[in-house]
Amino acid sequence: MHSAKDPSTDIVDTVNTDFLRTLVGYNARRAALSIIEVFTECMAVHQLKIVEFSLLNLVAHNPGVTSRQVCNSLNILAPNLVNLVTLLEKRGLLVRRPHPFDGRAMGLYLSEEGQALNERAEQTVSALEIEATSSLTAAERKTLIRLLQKIYD
Repeated sequence: MHSAKDPSTDIVDTVNTDFLRTLVGYNARRAALSIIEVFTECMAVHQLKIVEFSLLNLVAHNPGVTSRQVCNSLNILAPNLVNLVTLLEKRGLLVRRPHPFDGRAMGLYLSEEGQALNERAEQTVSALEIEATSSLTAAERKTLIRLLQKIYD
């Protein structure tokens, strides 16, 4: 006969995460959460969320990029991008202009204010990434980035 164990006698002194720590997804998510927390705090000064910074930065480095290209590069749904572009346009950071070759498409460009904000935000993000990964050497950081990119590229 199997006796039922009284769960009230179970006491966990140390939580065993051994199996979870063998999983890429678990480790990637934990690392991402710790960096995102710092990112959110630091970028609040610039009034930018992660996706807003990503869009500004993508446009800064690809003037005239189309919405379709942005959606593909950042894995954003088109309706979400429309709202995001409208928001940044209202803030005076982004402008839409007709695409020079595709009459149906609009190219995205940063305003002078958007360019200046992106430059400040890039400096902030670079500093926070180094701080958030301070337990890694520069070579380890570069290797980690390369390995993570191999997963999603």
